[in-house]
Amino acid sequence: MIGSEERTNTAEEKKARIRERYKGIDPNELDVIPAIKTADFYNDKSTKRVAVYARVSTDDPNQTSSYELQKNHYTDVVTRHDGWELSQIYADEGISGTSLQHRDSFIRMINDCQRGKIDLIITKSVSRFARNVVDCIGYVRELARMQPPIGVFFETENIYTLNPNSEMSLSFISTLAQEESHNKSEIMNSSIEMRFRRGIFLTPPLLGYDQDENGNLVINQEEAKTVRLIFFMYLYGYTCVQIAEMLTKLGRKTKKGNTKWSPGSILQQLENERHCGDVLARKTWTPSYLDHKKRKNRQNRNQYIKRDHHEAIISRDDFIAVQRLISNAKYGGDKILPQMKVIDEGVLKGFVIINPKWAAFTDIDYREASESVYDEDHVFPDSFQVEVTEGDFDLSGFEVTRAEYIDTQTKTRLTLTTSTIKFSMGCIKKLPDAGFIELLVHPELKLLAVRPASKNSKNAIKWRVLKEEDHFPKEISAKAFARTLYKLFGWDTAGKYCVRGERIANDSESILMFKMSDTETFFRKKSDDEENELEKPETIHSFPLHWTKHFGDEYYRRAQIKELLEFTKNKSWNTASEGITYEKEPLDVTPPSVLESEIDGLLENFRKADDNNE
Repeated sequence: MIGSEERTNTAEEKKARIRERYKGIDPNELDVIPAIKTADFYNDKSTKRVAVYARVSTDDPNQTSSYELQKNHYTDVVTRHDGWELSQIYADEGISGTSLQHRDSFIRMINDCQRGKIDLIITKSVSRFARNVVDCIGYVRELARMQPPIGVFFETENIYTLNPNSEMSLSFISTLAQEESHNKSEIMNSSIEMRFRRGIFLTPPLLGYDQDENGNLVINQEEAKTVRLIFFMYLYGYTCVQIAEMLTKLGRKTKKGNTKWSPGSILQQLENERHCGDVLARKTWTPSYLDHKKRKNRQNRNQYIKRDHHEAIISRDDFIAVQRLISNAKYGGDKILPQMKVIDEGVLKGFVIINPKWAAFTDIDYREASESVYDEDHVFPDSFQVEVTEGDFDLSGFEVTRAEYIDTQTKTRLTLTTSTIKFSMGCIKKLPDAGFIELLVHPELKLLAVRPASKNSKNAIKWRVLKEEDHFPKEISAKAFARTLYKLFGWDTAGKYCVRGERIANDSESILMFKMSDTETFFRKKSDDEENELEKPETIHSFPLHWTKHFGDEYYRRAQIKELLEFTKNKSWNTASEGITYEKEPLDVTPPSVLESEIDGLLENFRKADDNNE
């Protein structure tokens, strides 16, 4: 009880001392040094070096008047104001205000502020200064922190940023300006979408074509000769570098009138579908209206194709052949037209051979190629009836435990990512005499087969390297075909997939078979601390959901792959079958003899024209 009274008295004493201290002292006892008053913006007569910032959002000639009016107006404003001296007019013409990209004059103005060359910035409105809230507020604050502080005056809104209460108004108005840009962007996207849906396409300038008074593409015969030479030379086997050198030497002009060609400009001509009379709308799209950065449209937005939109310079079959050659060349493939091969006989019937450097074929192409060797009424069995021989032990209901639960490092195993494929040491030992292999895929059964191949086979893959008198697995580049396999198997491109396989052999033939529906999957879990680059991401190891209900395959279904592929002792396997060429629609490509004749004729025509000009 006594302790409680002591604590109460102590608290009261503290409160009393605080009250006494905050009574303060007699103001007459203090000498006050007054602060320098901030001059009122409109009455400030001090000398200031004033910069003017002007901007118009398009380079349309009609906008020139707005651009010139802004500059002239603020020149007069600065001249009439006592104490103001015009430092410089910074102007960006034809540039959007939602991003600082390409706003060279704006950036130069900020740099001059940092160098102490400017005391005040004047501009027409917040939207002229920036339509991006972050940029607007960020730069205003940066300028205000400088010594001495630099203010920005927005004439339309009557906001001076060095006023203490200006930021709330500025934030609100800059938000409205940003949202206005957002609305304009949405309206423009909707307008473009409606145009495309009605078949009204944007057709920017392209070599080989002019536009008539209605905006329709019409062939420019002289430019079309250059286009034909480019396509014919590429089909004949010339590279983009060689074609560029030839056109530069001949003095042929680009659409912009230049006579110097680059390999990139040649590739642009080769990849433009308008040369074969088609139009593909919305090849690119802009994810953000704030930075205006274009991205390749990978089905992020609707695309529209109009075939036979205008007269073609190049046949469609020649154009398609060129696209396949380009895809082939991207991964170091030979300058030959890619052809898809499908096995039409033997135990590998329906398997499609994978060329490691051909990226021109889609998952749909693989499916259709596989289906082409079967009858229309063919059905793949889902289950099998197993008859147990009298006297044998019936293992119905028993399961073979999955090897993945026990040991995988030394087993027959492959690991596949979107860019590489690698086989385990166990695979190498299962096919000890195979220095090269071929990969085959069955889209419907989701099986991947590996068979020995000759080094000279155009589909051959080197899968092992010799080290210290022994062979070890070699990591194989799979960039050309891996993503297509991911689509075929329904995989997530963010994952790394590992699959157990088995060797199937008879007295003279052996292959490896992988059931791609049963996979281990590894995903990298993003770290919560994304800024810590040294922290190694955690790996998530996952298995197919249906594995949770079983230890493995039912004993008699363990042989399912063999049953599906009809591996029996009574039939010839013929695993080395070369297969047949599959072409959904055979291409009528200009033959080499005609290409040679056309190239010679065009070159002679150009040389004669050059001689006449001299």
